[in-house]
Amino acid sequence: MRPLLYRHRRKRLMSEINVVPYIDVMLVLLVIFMITAPLLAQGVKVDLPQAKAQPVDTHPADTLVITVDRKGQYYLDDRALAAEALMDRVAATLKLHPRTSVQVRGDRDANYGEVVKLMALLQDAGAPSVGLLTEPPKKR
Repeated sequence: MRPLLYRHRRKRLMSEINVVPYIDVMLVLLVIFMITAPLLAQGVKVDLPQAKAQPVDTHPADTLVITVDRKGQYYLDDRALAAEALMDRVAATLKLHPRTSVQVRGDRDANYGEVVKLMALLQDAGAPSVGLLTEPPKKR
């Protein structure tokens, strides 16, 4: 039989949490997000033609900007889309918000036929008018 002294002696539970591994994981995730965030924010590189034109009074929230790059690829909100998918998205947006302005950003080296083809697609999607975006002339 054991003496009474040994029965009352129990190992105390440790009530502390070691947070060092959690901090390490958090710092690794922070570094990953810091590296990937700028990569996600990049847009489509387009070299716009220069023209002397007055800016149009529209709000960015009320405007759809469709881009045609030099290869003839279409982009909506910097996402590449096929012609049919683009027409569906534009038609859906114009059905919900009929006063939405539609603008085309055509690369300077884009095939003129591709820009005209895009404008015809937009007209078929229900756009009442289409604007062309340009850059202001560079000051010397």
